[in-house]
Amino acid sequence: MRSETEISRAARFEARITEAQKALFQRAAVLGGHRTLTDFVINSAQEKAEAIVRDSEILRLSEKDRQIFVESLLRPPTPNKKLRQATTRYKKQSHTR
Repeated sequence: MRSETEISRAARFEARITEAQKALFQRAAVLGGHRTLTDFVINSAQEKAEAIVRDSEILRLSEKDRQIFVESLLRPPTPNKKLRQATTRYKKQSHTR
């Protein structure tokens, strides 16, 4: 049976880089206290990927848009006739299931 580390490290990733890039990455790995070049590259790529994903999930609003958004949460508009009808239909359908 494979250990948790073996399972989590089963996928491979390869990249072709220049000698200058490799030298730079190796130097950074040593200066950063990483055990290996691979550890440095994987750690750096993961940190960057997580930051990009996190930034894409953040809602950025101008001051005006933020005020409109907060106002709509604090004081939502009164439901119009079509919304009330849709709510009634939904309640009827969900009770018949």
